[in-house]
Amino acid sequence: MSRGPAAYTGSVVSTDWKSDLRQRGYRLTPQRQLVLEAVDALEHGTPDDILCEVRKTASGVNISTVYRTLELLEELGLVSHAHLGHGAPTYHLADRHHHIHLVCRDCTDVIEADVEIAAEFTEKLRETFGFETDMKHFAIFGRCRTCVADAARQGGTTAGEEIKTVSTRS
Repeated sequence: MSRGPAAYTGSVVSTDWKSDLRQRGYRLTPQRQLVLEAVDALEHGTPDDILCEVRKTASGVNISTVYRTLELLEELGLVSHAHLGHGAPTYHLADRHHHIHLVCRDCTDVIEADVEIAAEFTEKLRETFGFETDMKHFAIFGRCRTCVADAARQGGTTAGEEIKTVSTRS
């Protein structure tokens, strides 16, 4: 039942989901509201995570409903997704500022960093390659501050040392 991509400009979208959907010719159905509320509550949730959250309120909702709803809500610019590992994408509300995901490989925590932190990098890509970046889907993997400190206390290597060790082996 897709009506084509929404004219979402990347500006902040309000959390008045009923009005946002109505302006685009859609209703805020109970399923859509439950999925939006689950995405909001989880902040970064996979479709399975979202299904579990939705089923706390509506046990009859199935995974295909969640996937169809997420697809529509993303087309309409209400949710956005990022790939934070090898598994399913994670979804978050699009009305939050665009951010880069910093994913800890040890504890799997996700830190949100403002895209401005990568301004020099994205400008260099634009100048060198004429490439316009879409940083809202960007994830950087490494170790968070806590896991780096824990590894140091235990005499382990830092993420940078692991990379150096791996890259020097032939």
